[in-house]
Amino acid sequence: MNPASCFSASYREARERFLRLAAARSVTVDSRVLPRLTGLEGEPLATDVVRLGPAGARRLLVLTSGTHGVEGFCGSAAQLALLDDPALDPLLAKLGVAILFVHAINPYGFSFLSRTTEANVDLNRNSVDFGAPLPRNPAYDEVHGLLVPEAWPPSPANAAAIRQYIETRGEWAYQQAVTTGQYTHPHGMFFGGSEPAWSTTTLRELLADYGEACESIGWIDFHTGLGPPGFGAKISVGSGGSGELRRARSWWGADVTSPLDGTSIAADVAGPVSEVLRQTCAHAANAAIAIEYGTVPLTDMLHMLRADVWLRHHPQAPEALQAEIRADMRSAFCLDDDGWKGMVVGQAQVAVLQALYGLSRETR
Repeated sequence: MNPASCFSASYREARERFLRLAAARSVTVDSRVLPRLTGLEGEPLATDVVRLGPAGARRLLVLTSGTHGVEGFCGSAAQLALLDDPALDPLLAKLGVAILFVHAINPYGFSFLSRTTEANVDLNRNSVDFGAPLPRNPAYDEVHGLLVPEAWPPSPANAAAIRQYIETRGEWAYQQAVTTGQYTHPHGMFFGGSEPAWSTTTLRELLADYGEACESIGWIDFHTGLGPPGFGAKISVGSGGSGELRRARSWWGADVTSPLDGTSIAADVAGPVSEVLRQTCAHAANAAIAIEYGTVPLTDMLHMLRADVWLRHHPQAPEALQAEIRADMRSAFCLDDDGWKGMVVGQAQVAVLQALYGLSRETR
């Protein structure tokens, strides 16, 4: 399959293609349907799961797409390319490793071209203990009023205030304030939620179902938005500690970065989705990375996320403005460029091979 042709035009098309490829392989699809909601085109919303590999494999590689909704075009393309690869099955049999394809863990965001879930929850900030005091982000409190203005596009005064903040504090401080995550503004950006989201609960159930008998589990979560266009930064996030980071670097290479040692382009966030693996499958040796493919400059990307949140809370906005914001969101997180698409799929295939061979060497 040509790399560019792996990219779909919509969540609906991506799901249909995933189901067709699964049917062509005669493998069972485990579909978890998001209740009571339909997609942008009126379609059902579901997380679809396929497992490939030996039935008794004790080593498992999990591949997730759509954690951040609109970023799902990238992860879905990587999954479709692998499902269409006839060389995959004999390799899995040889190595004794299985792959779990989790397609569109956030189907609402994927369909509506939004980063967040149906409740405006950022899944990569949602795996926290909601029974304990939640993380605080006073820097976000300071900028919230600027980030989500009353009208869109923002006024010149609002744009000037954002520029002034960046010029005074620096772009990294702006990124930290906005993206670290927050739990006090449900209508704001990077909101971690007030309880586990449906997608987080579904992922926890999937890992319990498919990972219970596994001794070693790897995970690649596909993302877009940060870094140079097309470059796939490999990021180990969360509370895995130095042991997991060493394992990740032994599988995927010394260029695996981490907020823990200050090498990552991503902020050190609370409640990343990878915590679900650590919490649910603590019995297994594990290593998890996000691959973050660069698209547009940071400030442009964050500007579009501001529009995304604004639109979520202004459903009566003119249809033309809604369509414009959604089109801009897609353009910010999935470049319409065959070279970029080829880089995404090519690097994904390499990372998957690295993980499979890394898992095959694990002994417990």
